[in-house]
Formats: sequence, C-alpha cells, structure tokens
Amino acid sequence: MRTPTRARKRLFLPFALITSAALLLTACGSGDDPAADAAGTAAGSDAVPTTDVVSGVRRNADAVRLLPRGTTELTLAVSVGGTPPGTTYLSDGKTLTGQDVDFAHAVAQALDIGLKTEQASFEAILPALDSGKYDIGASNFGVTDERRGTIDFVTYINDGQGFAAREDSELSEVTDLRQLCGRKVATGAGTTFEATLEESRHLCTDAGDTAYTVQTYSEPGALWSSLQQGRSDVVMSTINGLRYAVAHQQGLKFLNEFHRLDVGFALKKGSDLAPALQAAVNGLIADGTYARILKKWGTTESATAKSEISPPELKD
Repeated sequence: MRTPTRARKRLFLPFALITSAALLLTACGSGDDPAADAAGTAAGSDAVPTTDVVSGVRRNADAVRLLPRGTTELTLAVSVGGTPPGTTYLSDGKTLTGQDVDFAHAVAQALDIGLKTEQASFEAILPALDSGKYDIGASNFGVTDERRGTIDFVTYINDGQGFAAREDSELSEVTDLRQLCGRKVATGAGTTFEATLEESRHLCTDAGDTAYTVQTYSEPGALWSSLQQGRSDVVMSTINGLRYAVAHQQGLKFLNEFHRLDVGFALKKGSDLAPALQAAVNGLIADGTYARILKKWGTTESATAKSEISPPELKD
C-alpha cells in the first residue's frame, strides 16, 4: 500500500455535539496562536481550530496566468454536516470551517478571484458539475478510476478508506471485506465507500456466507448514532474522519486503513480551470501555507508532495 505521509493526530469533542441534529460546534479557539490551538485540541478541548492560515496567502502570478480569460469568481460546492477535518459550522451557525474550506479559500486567494460557496449533499455535487451549476466541488472527493471517466480532479491531499467499530467488537482490523460477512456496515450515501461495499458483496455469497448489509446515511450524525446504538456493526469512512470521530466518542475504536486514495478538487470533465488550480496548490506547498493548513487540522501525515491533475487511482 502506498502510504506517503499520513494523519495520526487526534482532537476531542463530546459525542453529543457530533451527533446533534444541527451538527453545530459550540466552542472555537481564539485563532490567535497556532501553538495554543494545537495544545488545546491535544488536551481534550472542545475547541475547533480557528487559526487563520489563509488571509496571508499572496497572489500567485504564474497560477493567475493559467486562468481562463475573464475569470473573476468561481462557485464552490461543499457538503456540510460532517466533523472536522470535514466541513462544518462554527458556533455562530453560519461560518463554514474545515480543511477543504481552508484549501479552497487559499487557492482562490492565490488566484485573486472571488469564491461563492454553496451547500449541497455529497452525492449531488459531482453530477451538478457537469451541468455547470458549480465550478468546483470540495468534499474530500477521492480520486478513483471510475470517477475519472466523468470528472477531473486537482489533488491536494491523500486520505482514503478505513473502518471503525464499537470497542466490544471482535474485529481488530478489516483487511478483507469477507470479514464483514453477515454484519451491518454503515457508510455515507454516494461515496466511494458505498460503491466499494456494493461491488464486493458477492465475495460473501461466493464463499457460501451471508452477505453483509450496506446501510447508507446522508448525515454523519445518523451514521455514528447507528453504530453507537447497535443498529450497525461497522462504519466505513475516510481515514482522517474516522480517526477524528473515534477520538471524540467513547466506546469506539479505529480498526485500520483499508485503501488509500488521492483527494482533490472536483471539476467538470475537460475543465480549463484545472491547470490554474494545480499551480495554485503547488504554490501553497512551496510557500508553506499547505503545511500550515494540514497542521491546523491535524492531518500532516496526509500531505502530498505535489498536486496532480486526475492521476490514476492508487493501488494497494
């Protein structure tokens, strides 16, 4: 398995906040001191990192020259309702925060353009790119060979697929999906996790065993409630998201990484925005902004050396 640098740091937030209907976060740091933010989260603070790692980004003239002529504003679609490092709200219920949000705003600032952010369900974003409703999608979209057939990507981190379960589960890791046979597996609707699970259910019946049941949820809070309350046995989700959630919730355990994927901004197939976005991300890597964003969200070990446009899916 290809594993460049990967995220292992953890934050702490009460389970009740994570699974609340509004999925709002009730506290945030001052944002004045990165060290204080890191210390607060490591010590079990309820704070969500609010360090400003974007406003100092300077115009990247080389990247700007790659923009299509006349581009002054782009529409960004994000899926809201997850837990950090995914996109969620600050305590005001209006301000979006998260790793994808920081990356998108940093890129927009480097390109010296406006960014209009709209919310959409995860499963609705990729189809809407083709219609032109959105210019960019940013919701931890993993780069798969199937998706590359209809979507272009500009990569900026490496994350992937993993599993979590209750602490009383007999599972210690999942290295083969046949270990899930007969179990109830919860995952996000419209995700690569759902696709992977559905495509592989036959492995159980081929082996003469009972197929696992795939339970899909649009709201992360509902997904985690299903696991905590015993309606599901295992959760399959992003590696970074699982580590964060397990660190914040009692009675759960992270099982293991299953499959690594590059993650990128999603664009309409053939979009002429891709070269400019790629140059902007690589500029952020070069000037240190990239590292500061990852440090803020505790995902330093998910760093990638350079941005790529629609690279082949990572293979284990």
